Amino acid sequence: METEVARKIENAVVSVSGLKNLYTKIQDGNVLITCEFRIEKSVQEALDEVRSAVNGVRGDLPPDLLDPMVRKLEFTGGPVLAFTIAATEWDNEGLSWFVDQTVTRRLLAVKGVGAVTRVGGANRQVEIALDPLRLQALHLTVADVSRQLRQVQGESSGGRTDLGGFEQSMRTLATVSSAAELADIELAVGNGRRIRLRDIATINDTVAEQRSSAFLNGKPVVGFEVARSRGTSEVEVGEAVFKALDELRQAHPGISFTTAFDFVTPVKEEYHASLVLLYEGAILAVLVVWLFLRDVRATFVSAVALPLSVIPAFIAMDYLGFSINVITLLALSLVVGILVDDAIVEVENIERHLYMGKTPFQAAMEAADEIGLAVIATTFTWWLCSCPPPL
Repeated sequence: METEVARKIENAVVSVSGLKNLYTKIQDGNVLITCEFRIEKSVQEALDEVRSAVNGVRGDLPPDLLDPMVRKLEFTGGPVLAFTIAATEWDNEGLSWFVDQTVTRRLLAVKGVGAVTRVGGANRQVEIALDPLRLQALHLTVADVSRQLRQVQGESSGGRTDLGGFEQSMRTLATVSSAAELADIELAVGNGRRIRLRDIATINDTVAEQRSSAFLNGKPVVGFEVARSRGTSEVEVGEAVFKALDELRQAHPGISFTTAFDFVTPVKEEYHASLVLLYEGAILAVLVVWLFLRDVRATFVSAVALPLSVIPAFIAMDYLGFSINVITLLALSLVVGILVDDAIVEVENIERHLYMGKTPFQAAMEAADEIGLAVIATTFTWWLCSCPPPL
């Protein structure tokens, strides 16, 4: 995997412009190559160039290798909630089956939930232990048995038929629902003879070897993680998930859920803390203006300028599709200080023109013409220096 796969793909990808770092991980017959690009590189452009580079060396890779998958890393797809499940009447296998069949289906129906992943627990596995002596006596191989069993679990279109003067579509069903039904399957052994699978093998309905586990307070548990869809709100998704889990508790009284990881609550706390800081900043700004200027008019203008500027900002954010998050709330909190500074400068310049004997209208127009461009340029420069770089 290192010489025939990893190195060839690395040599092809390293020629892509804007590449900063390349990380390769080889484990259990899999090769994971992570490409890190410089921040000015477009994500879509980098994705297309890497995909083209990998496709260019596909013919040099081993023929039995699966087609390489190239995709961008989504940081918003991580889990926002994690729970553990417990029940007095069910064992580890029963809880795992309940999570896979009931909890996952219920949560995926919630708007905004992108994925539900079970952590720990057990996976169902049906073992078929073939008897080599009986296979040899019947002149069968493991490949023959595997090929015939592969045709069992399958559904396909069966064409069409005329039924009662109408055309009816048909479907071919070849599935089994239990290990007992699997044991009764007949296999062809040649010369027109057929035997049942239980005659040459021992079938056990068991669980697969555990490859992962989950622990809570040092005890093994069965858990599941909930990830939100891209572009959805963590708060809305979290409230809907907790509501769905409450419905499952009522439908299954013996089931209990424990929150192991909660990213929704910190988001709520940061949201409320940002609003508190916004309110405190506005109030303190008005108080500072009053204490230092001792002017009712200047204080009133500063106090009115805050809501008249913040409310249209929220309207513009909603119209342009921006969400209210930690970054936008922090930016609004910082802008309050700049807004008050601009208001004070404008008011003081108008007062200076009024002392010169000009009318209020004339003083306001001339004062705005003198420093209006400077105030706008200063604010715009501060915004360019403080805004985050594009991703």
